[in-house]
Amino acid sequence: MKVLIVGSGGREHAIAVSVAKSPRVDKIYCAPGNAGIASIAECVPIAAMDFDALVAFAKEKCVDLTIVGMDDPLVGGIVDVFEAEGLRVFGPRQNAAIIEGSKAFSKELMKKYNIPTAGYETFDNADDAIKYLENAAMPIVLKADGLALGKGVLICNTLEEAKAGVKTIMLDKQFGNAGDQLVIEEFMTGREVSVLCFCDGTHIKPMTSAQDHKRALDGDKGLNTGGMGTFSPSPFYTKAVQEFCETHVYQATMDAMKAEGRPFVGILFVGLMLTKDGPKVLEYNARFGDPEAQVVLPRMTSDLVEAFEACIDGTLDQYDLQFEDNAAVCVVLASDGYPVSYGKGYAITGFEKFDAADGYYCFHAGTAFKDGQIVTNGGRVLGVTATGEDLKAARGNAYKATEWIEFENKYMRHDIGKAIDEA
Repeated sequence: MKVLIVGSGGREHAIAVSVAKSPRVDKIYCAPGNAGIASIAECVPIAAMDFDALVAFAKEKCVDLTIVGMDDPLVGGIVDVFEAEGLRVFGPRQNAAIIEGSKAFSKELMKKYNIPTAGYETFDNADDAIKYLENAAMPIVLKADGLALGKGVLICNTLEEAKAGVKTIMLDKQFGNAGDQLVIEEFMTGREVSVLCFCDGTHIKPMTSAQDHKRALDGDKGLNTGGMGTFSPSPFYTKAVQEFCETHVYQATMDAMKAEGRPFVGILFVGLMLTKDGPKVLEYNARFGDPEAQVVLPRMTSDLVEAFEACIDGTLDQYDLQFEDNAAVCVVLASDGYPVSYGKGYAITGFEKFDAADGYYCFHAGTAFKDGQIVTNGGRVLGVTATGEDLKAARGNAYKATEWIEFENKYMRHDIGKAIDEA
């Protein structure tokens, strides 16, 4: 079968690597793709938001299945457009992707259906938000309502910081229209865990757990980013936590979306906080996490394409989802200065070492071809992933592999998975 993947990041590279393992797939296209994806797929220069061109391409090439990796096209309704043209596509429809597209919507959903989450208030006026903050307990969390590349969340320790945050989001529009509405949320403490789930509108199958590191600097300091590294599984995601979440979070969310007339078909990403009062939902996303996909998918032993098809066909309850009994760690190699300002166009070397190393992956995020070389082309450049028999072994392998790659301006955190040592 022919498969089209929509996106250009490390997540889409990880998806492409897993899709290529399926014996059912003989041709992969990616729009627009990147320099790494080009090694296993034919990249086509079509933007992820150019729905008409993507539909025309899928028809011209007789694509059997389109997989949408990115949030923007999902929230923009790409699945509805493809379905209207009779094309087979994997991802939630626009009315279900709102679970990521609007934090206000997702918080209201959780409140209505008693899904555990932090207390919150929603505002569409900056003055009202500031007035509320004057009597709120600190620290507190400010969230831009819409999509903000994973960066629209501010944790404020003082009232002054919180007031400045309202200005940044709602008045200065640092995150664009995502800040038209603001969610002010109670600050929760505990371990963060991410769980990706396959969904067919009725049934839900959670994948293995993962944990992301959002802050730019070691020790969880610095600005929020799209993610500086991940590990899987999380030692803090116990059997008891899993069983609670399967009933009170995952299936409850599926049932809630169905009751709202918004059946969710695709990947539901559930960000959890393991608080002293039990697991609570931090956020929902409507697609694979990035870089969570880079540690979860390499551990998956069942056919990813069959999982996608089971979701589309509503037969997920018959799909046998399996993961290897091992661990994986991903360390993001970024351009120094990310997420604020950074240079591009630096030549990257060392990829050949991954070709001969089993259990090691180099997922491309911000890369491009220039003058016959692969060069840096973004803030997060590469995701170096390695597996191991346990988390400590995987962590050691991943950091060893980061030394294989060289480029000017290379930056990474040195404490990805350090929580492993505290488990």
